[in-house]
Amino acid sequence: MTKDEKVLNLLGLAYKARKVITGEENVIKLLQNQKAKIVFVASDASSRTIDNFKRKCFFYKTKVSFSFNTEELTKAVGKTLVKILAITDQGFYESLQGLLERGDYYEG
Repeated sequence: MTKDEKVLNLLGLAYKARKVITGEENVIKLLQNQKAKIVFVASDASSRTIDNFKRKCFFYKTKVSFSFNTEELTKAVGKTLVKILAITDQGFYESLQGLLERGDYYEG
């Protein structure tokens, strides 16, 4: 199993454990409340969305990853058209951080 598959499987487990929030507005609220541990934005999201979340995650000092596309994120959590999601649990965050390499995310 590749590193990417492990990350996507872990995202699926976190979603089933209700430790994942999806949707642009919901994730922005999490960032503002300092509850997002790491944010995943689909690499094929619009450039405006990507730039917006780079800025917001930098401002709120939250890591953000653009390693996966919409199809991969959607399949991982079993919802339709997931472009943005955030992990809210420290344990899942630490597991993901162990799998993601430094170049796979931007630090806020």
